[in-house]
Amino acid sequence: MNNYQKHLKQISELKGKPELLIHICCGVCSVYPLKYLKEHFRITIFFSNSNIYPYEEYERRLGALKQYLEYLNDDSIRLIEDEYDNPSYTQKISIFKEEPEGGKRCHLCYELRMEETFRYAQKHHYEYCTTVMSISNRKNAEWINEIGEKLQKKYPDVIYLYADFKKGDGITKNDLLNKELNLYHQDYCGCIYSIRNASQS
Repeated sequence: MNNYQKHLKQISELKGKPELLIHICCGVCSVYPLKYLKEHFRITIFFSNSNIYPYEEYERRLGALKQYLEYLNDDSIRLIEDEYDNPSYTQKISIFKEEPEGGKRCHLCYELRMEETFRYAQKHHYEYCTTVMSISNRKNAEWINEIGEKLQKKYPDVIYLYADFKKGDGITKNDLLNKELNLYHQDYCGCIYSIRNASQS
């Protein structure tokens, strides 16, 4: 298994503060990664999450992210909200609707959202891009970084920032900050199929 935390620590060697486009899936997953990365990058958040069902849940997660940004009070961090189109997104992942949580459907979901991030990053000339998804215990960091490596070859103008934000006490720091801030915390991953799986567990 790759040591993605070792890759991440290399950002301390960067000269200046490059532009980073970072995909964020929800408020609770953003807390530690944003606090850590803003010391090394000029950050633009890309909230691209058409997987989230229903729309009211999407709004709650976006609201938690905005609440955290208010707490950070850092005007240099920009937020871009991608178009929300859950019906077409659900259709794309429905080919794996019978898969258990953490299976092929989830891998496709990571890839779809990360590709949107890479596409936007290349179009708008960001030097780096990444995602906070690896902070979650529900998500497979190995898959996420393999997808990032593959997409970097497809979008060669963008450097993928490898990370497993769970490592190095990242998840502990994230949890402590979330308790302090009392951010909204969802009880399922996001898509309509993950609601079903959560109710069955």
